[in-house]
Amino acid sequence: MSRVGRTPVILEKGVKAALTDGVLTMEGPKGKLQTRIAPGYTVEIGTDRIEVKRPGDSPEQKALHGLTRKLIANMAEGVSKGFTRVLEINGVGYRAEVKGNNINLALGYSHPIVYQLPPGVTARVDRQVLITLESADRQLLGSVAAEIRSLRPPEPYKGKGIKYATEVIRRKAGKAAAGSSGGR
Repeated sequence: MSRVGRTPVILEKGVKAALTDGVLTMEGPKGKLQTRIAPGYTVEIGTDRIEVKRPGDSPEQKALHGLTRKLIANMAEGVSKGFTRVLEINGVGYRAEVKGNNINLALGYSHPIVYQLPPGVTARVDRQVLITLESADRQLLGSVAAEIRSLRPPEPYKGKGIKYATEVIRRKAGKAAAGSSGGR
């Protein structure tokens, strides 16, 4: 049996879960999320825990068992605590500013970039170079962070660009010094 799949999902206080027509809905202090459960899988909802049972023992069913349980666990954590993702901006003159539901970015291009946040994601900017994204939906938060990072990915020579706070940029050496002994 899948080690991830057989572990029950513990629900925090204030989180309500309901299953109707193969769609699991969770509601908590941070929001409301829902996901579709694969056919054949049963979800047992208790007062403080959720367990996922699979229909058989094929490798595909075992893999989907663990995935389904992890998606439910992410939903439970998202509606109770929420998720955050921090992006850093490096570079002279590179900065960000939040205005309503938009992030205004100056990233060294000839024009400013306005990124509109989807519903369910909030942002705040500290010191004009730290963008903190928050959401109850982990998958949506990751895709928004990746889209913002792709506007100016970090380059390996000076490290200029947008990177995740936990990301380490492998730096390259620049050109070799002029006048070195070339192969004459």
